[in-house]
Amino acid sequence: MNAHRNLLPYWLTAPGMLATLAFVALPLVLLFSLSLYPFVSGVGIGEQITFANYADIFRDSYFHAIFARTFGMAILVTLLCIAIGVPEAYVLTRLSERWRAVSVVIVLGPLLISVVIRTLGWAVLLGNEGVINNLLMASGLVNEPVKIMFTFTGVVIAMVHVLVPFMVLAVWTSLQKLDPATEQAAQSLGASLPTVLRRIVLPQVIPGVLSGGLIVFALAASAFATPAIIGGRRLKVVPTTIYDEFLGNLNWPLGAALAVVLVLIVLVVSMGVNRLVERRWKQVFV
Repeated sequence: MNAHRNLLPYWLTAPGMLATLAFVALPLVLLFSLSLYPFVSGVGIGEQITFANYADIFRDSYFHAIFARTFGMAILVTLLCIAIGVPEAYVLTRLSERWRAVSVVIVLGPLLISVVIRTLGWAVLLGNEGVINNLLMASGLVNEPVKIMFTFTGVVIAMVHVLVPFMVLAVWTSLQKLDPATEQAAQSLGASLPTVLRRIVLPQVIPGVLSGGLIVFALAASAFATPAIIGGRRLKVVPTTIYDEFLGNLNWPLGAALAVVLVLIVLVVSMGVNRLVERRWKQVFV
């Protein structure tokens, strides 16, 4: 009887584990194996196993710049999402039920719309003949259109709009576990609002900020549609470069190697930040 009880959790998790192996682990293994073959011009994929693709990535300054741009953008988008999403989630928890429901629909509504449609909407807003430039020129603030499309700034703006709901959801979930009585008790003992936020609210919100930040960072680093539409062909990031190698240059092994390196860096950064924050956040705020 005890043996059956001990095996029950494994049986319950078996379908999920099998699905993960079939649709996540196996494709990654195949992608890694593909990256170990050379690309022969005019022939396609060679037969001899080699690490030349990874050597090209680590030696070529062109790929260094693309990876630096990709992760610089991901870090900046994550910081902006934290700066916007944390206060937004805190305000949501303090609203009445009626206004909270309306606000949640406004904040999370963009998730119901395709990321491509949202990005095309930003393309209409940010273009040289777009709404923003027309308003700036009509108001006399600028004499010529401000170049936002096909720039790093334009991609960051669109990415923040696309990903900030994930941060709001993660922080809001953490705030649901916060007992309002603790804030009231601190205020009754003479603590100011900044002190309450720093010593009571923020330490309990850190897990939500961490999880939301990791989600936003991973999605921003691997995003394709928004950088491709807003950034165009000149502003290369790793996902668009992988697309070009697979479908433009037909160099599947190099594209696979870029994808493997991207996945590994995201995993290492996520696990490192997770351990660092879990170890130190209590010491900082206690």
